[in-house]
Amino acid sequence: MARDITAHVNALAERIYAGLDHQPRLLVAIAGPPGSGKQTLAGELARRLQDQRTSAAVVAQDGFLLDNAVLDTVGLRTRKGAPETVDAAGYLHLIGRLRDGDGVVAPIYDRARDLAIAGALIVPATTRVVICTGSYLLFDEQPWSSLAPLWDVSAQMDADLADLRARLIQRSLDLGLSRAAAARRVDTNDLPNARRVLNRAIPADFQLIPKAL
Repeated sequence: MARDITAHVNALAERIYAGLDHQPRLLVAIAGPPGSGKQTLAGELARRLQDQRTSAAVVAQDGFLLDNAVLDTVGLRTRKGAPETVDAAGYLHLIGRLRDGDGVVAPIYDRARDLAIAGALIVPATTRVVICTGSYLLFDEQPWSSLAPLWDVSAQMDADLADLRARLIQRSLDLGLSRAAAARRVDTNDLPNARRVLNRAIPADFQLIPKAL
């Protein structure tokens, strides 16, 4: 694990263990623009907690992305990933159930196939820590802003836009897009989404710079 991410994991784990002394389940939000390293950090944090015998699960907001056929119908396919292309009501309902301590079944997003898979993740009621990742978990636009009071621990991934652009282009290249198509996708969709997230971010408990994610 790179040094920067180890420091982030250490800081978050320390806060989580302090909170677990007072309640049976904690909800942890890791928010930030696309490509900022949210899933990498969440995965390492979950691994740390599990290694220390604390049950943990990662639930990604991307599982609530609308299907491409739906996005085609409403003319938003080229803006996939923007707030308007996510089932916000469904996601908020899921977080409410997690907040209540319920066991839940959640969708996941398969990036290689560019689609959400329903019923692919089970979070048992016994799970002590649920790590939620997504661009809009600390986003000051309705209805997303109603999530902020529900997090027990929150972290916002900061990002340099030039570095973010390079990461996102490489991610698109890894999915088989040509360099021209990858750059077009990033410049017309991913970066506008990133700017929107960064400009409307609600303050978090931790502001993290993902240099080494």
